[in-house]
Amino acid sequence: MQASSQSKRSQLGRSLIPYLFLAPALTVLGLTVFWPAIQALYLSFTSYGFDVTQPPLWIGLDNFRELLGDRTFWITVKNTLLYLIGVVPLLAILPLLLAILVNQKLRGIRWFRVAYYTPVVISMVVAGIAWRWLYAENGFFNQILMGLGLTESGIPWLTSPALALPSVMVVTIWKGLGYYMVIYLAGLQTIPPDLYEAAAIEGSDGWRKHWDITFPLMRPYIFLVTVISAIAATKVFEEIYIMTQGGPLNSSKTIVYYVYELAFQELELSYACTVGLALFLVILALSILRLLSDRSEVI
Repeated sequence: MQASSQSKRSQLGRSLIPYLFLAPALTVLGLTVFWPAIQALYLSFTSYGFDVTQPPLWIGLDNFRELLGDRTFWITVKNTLLYLIGVVPLLAILPLLLAILVNQKLRGIRWFRVAYYTPVVISMVVAGIAWRWLYAENGFFNQILMGLGLTESGIPWLTSPALALPSVMVVTIWKGLGYYMVIYLAGLQTIPPDLYEAAAIEGSDGWRKHWDITFPLMRPYIFLVTVISAIAATKVFEEIYIMTQGGPLNSSKTIVYYVYELAFQELELSYACTVGLALFLVILALSILRLLSDRSEVI
């Protein structure tokens, strides 16, 4: 009987060992992620902001009612959806084509891989400032266009409501190409060369072999990149902050930038938490979609 109780205590001790190793990381996550998230959820049901010395005042669902009638919020939702539509499909396809290109066994191909990946390691602050100079009224792009006689006074890339958001999208795509290329490159190198040799015998060569073999086998990677890039595009902030600051006329203001503006410029902390909660639900849905895709691949 005593030996049985000692065996149970030993098994219990062994089962607790993994949690002891996880405890430091869980403590840090609890203090920096989970507890602030719970506080933000609570603040979304209160009125708190201008006078931070006063305690939050419980107002129930008033912030959510205000959110439904907030015109600026719906503009940011529209801009975020446009960002998803404009960025995600290109980041799902262009890096795959780039990965197919650099997956060839050619002399000096490693230098091309490094060149394509370089934008990933560049700070977004540096990249945003550089692209803002390129987009300037007398910047590189307008100098080329005026030199070719295509325009007389230059194009207002960042000051036109119709062009500001697409101009920022280009920076996001340029910055993410190398990152997603590496993911696709890892997938391409798992495809057995024998499949391409068999396809060549059947008459499938050139780009047709990629249509018959590469794209079907890369479908899980395409779906993964689509979900990851969608989450990243939903949370875009640095590009907007550095290049346009949401302007002109809110034409490039996204949900994350609107949360920043409410919390740190207008000091409407409780309402900013409400907008952040709406963003959290969108990202949660995308994350669940990604987890379901991973589970389906395991099955």
